[in-house]
Amino acid sequence: MRYEIVLAPEAIEDLKSLRANERAMVRQALETYLRNEPAKVSKSRIKRLKGLSEPQCRLRVGDVRVFYDISERAVEVLAIVAKGDTEEWLQKAGEAR
Repeated sequence: MRYEIVLAPEAIEDLKSLRANERAMVRQALETYLRNEPAKVSKSRIKRLKGLSEPQCRLRVGDVRVFYDISERAVEVLAIVAKGDTEEWLQKAGEAR
């Protein structure tokens, strides 16, 4: 099943702020990993976040992390964050279970 990929306004701004090569890598990763199997956990790419109700998952793309939630037919990308800023972003935006 193909999922619709929906970018939150914050994620659109995050994507625009990336360098062109990083932006292209993130777009390719969204299509490759989130379009068909967004919940397929892997050791290095996709991780379910424990202790949080939102965001549910994280996709690693080089030094960038994509945080997203999965619904029945869509993947909502909440934010695209540099690796070094992930803890701070999760503290601010993450919702505990």
